[in-house]
Amino acid sequence: MTINSVDLLQRLSETFGPSGFEDEVRDIVIDVVKPLVDEVRTDRLGNLICTRRGKRDEVVLLDAHMDEVGFLISYIEDSGFLRLSPLGGWDARVLPAHAVTIRAANGNRVRGVIGSLPPHVTSENERGKAHKLEDLFVDIGARSRADVEEMGIAVGSGCVPGYAFERLADDLVIGKAFDDRAGCTIAACTLDALRDHELDSTLVCAFTTSEEVGLRGAQTVANQVAPHIALALECTTAVDVPGVSGARKLAVMGQGPALTLADRSILASREVVALLESTAAKESIPYHLKLPGGGGTDAGAIQTAGAGALVGVVAVPARYIHAPVSMLRPSDLDAAVRLTTGFVRNAGALLTS
Repeated sequence: MTINSVDLLQRLSETFGPSGFEDEVRDIVIDVVKPLVDEVRTDRLGNLICTRRGKRDEVVLLDAHMDEVGFLISYIEDSGFLRLSPLGGWDARVLPAHAVTIRAANGNRVRGVIGSLPPHVTSENERGKAHKLEDLFVDIGARSRADVEEMGIAVGSGCVPGYAFERLADDLVIGKAFDDRAGCTIAACTLDALRDHELDSTLVCAFTTSEEVGLRGAQTVANQVAPHIALALECTTAVDVPGVSGARKLAVMGQGPALTLADRSILASREVVALLESTAAKESIPYHLKLPGGGGTDAGAIQTAGAGALVGVVAVPARYIHAPVSMLRPSDLDAAVRLTTGFVRNAGALLTS
């Protein structure tokens, strides 16, 4: 088996999986990676922990979270409109008039749209105000609460943006949930690339839950597997767009993966960053350094769990993450796979240093 990274990204992107609803994503990942590892297990939080044994017991952990930002249905109006509670970080300004998908109790998908008022019935003052999430509603065409309940939707049902994956050009795709289905793709493709390589250390690939609501899955995984070295495989914000320059341009598309130096969750281990950079130089893999700034990843939970770990972050830059539709370049994704694969092959140098 040779995994096509774009095909896998599409399959994962189009799968329903906000925080707390990662089961469908996990099923796909199991199907893909089970032939590539020695052991697959799921823990109580729903984390998928895949182990490929090496010559040594020391663990190198690759982490990618399965959950996407989404919503819970928080209230059903008597008129059949639905209210939302966030799962992860949203800017309400980007949400009105976007399509959504809700998973009903029987597994059916119910389509809807986040309602917005047209300019014909809003004042200039109203049009200039920023939206608040608590003021937004979802319209699924129901006429009453009873209609909603007949569809199998209840308070607590999950909801995500409702957009399909599209290939815009040879090296450009758009879709939902690239954060972090791109990381899941990197992890799976790395396992595939290493299938015939004898590993010096034990490799654990963890596909974690609930990153978007507090790095919860990664914390429990790190306590279970006690990694010596860990990479969080991520999708990070590319802000190479008009109006952004200087220190605000944290990462860009088209220059390979971004390596984190520091964010709100970690100071990346200097040894890990150095090995990533030397691997990239040796194998002619494009990369760039993400400017220190906001955000955080599972690496923050892994770094301080148990006795601690040396950590780094390899991230595919994508425009418009934490929004209904994101954009990335598959060449950046494939470069991230090559860099992660090379890092795992060379990680023994950090275990003996």
